[in-house]
Amino acid sequence: MSEPSGRLAGRLALVTGASRGIGAAVARRFAAEGAHVILLARTVGGLEELDDEIRAGGGTATLVPLDLRDFDKLDQMGASLYQRFGRLDVLVANAGVLGTLSPMGHFTPKIWAEVIDTNLTANWRLIRSLDPLLRLSESGRAIFTTCAAARDATPYWGAYAASKAALETMVRIYAGEVAKTKLRVNLVDPGVVATRLRLQGFPGEDRSQLRTPEDVVEPFVALASAECALHGEIVHA
Repeated sequence: MSEPSGRLAGRLALVTGASRGIGAAVARRFAAEGAHVILLARTVGGLEELDDEIRAGGGTATLVPLDLRDFDKLDQMGASLYQRFGRLDVLVANAGVLGTLSPMGHFTPKIWAEVIDTNLTANWRLIRSLDPLLRLSESGRAIFTTCAAARDATPYWGAYAASKAALETMVRIYAGEVAKTKLRVNLVDPGVVATRLRLQGFPGEDRSQLRTPEDVVEPFVALASAECALHGEIVHA
């Protein structure tokens, strides 16, 4: 077999929320650029379909069917990846949920917990589990997905906006803590994209006018590359 080629040749990248939307688009592009992609999502069928696409294009993937709210398994994942691969070059923490749009006092505790657990706490657990593996890479890269809701304080978006605002602060703190290492940590704000989460928030929108997930993957590739020097930044797609 020939050696992989591309901007991410030989790199090992884990992508969460990989079964659809931006996560799937990023995974396909990473594989096309030569990375071995670890695909994490709840939807087994979606992961298998993506794996078939990647392999048909000559790429390679490892499937991890997992709910990010299963925190014990996230803790175990770091040890499992270390035993199998010995390192991790790239983390793309992309998975997220909207929950519901509601006045702040009307969110149910169940919905609030689901949004905070998925969008914030799971990403902290990923840092906790995978930071040692990223530091073992010669050029570790951690990329987190955010959006304007984190800064706009739009009424009725309370749970989602609060989770993303907290995520941005957490990631900036993490970046400061690893600034003297080889690890580089950044956020990507993809902007308005035709995803399922966008459809939930704006059901009457003309989606034909929106960018597709494939349109916004370039910043992820640039931030995942060994040559990337950006650190602690929010990159807009």
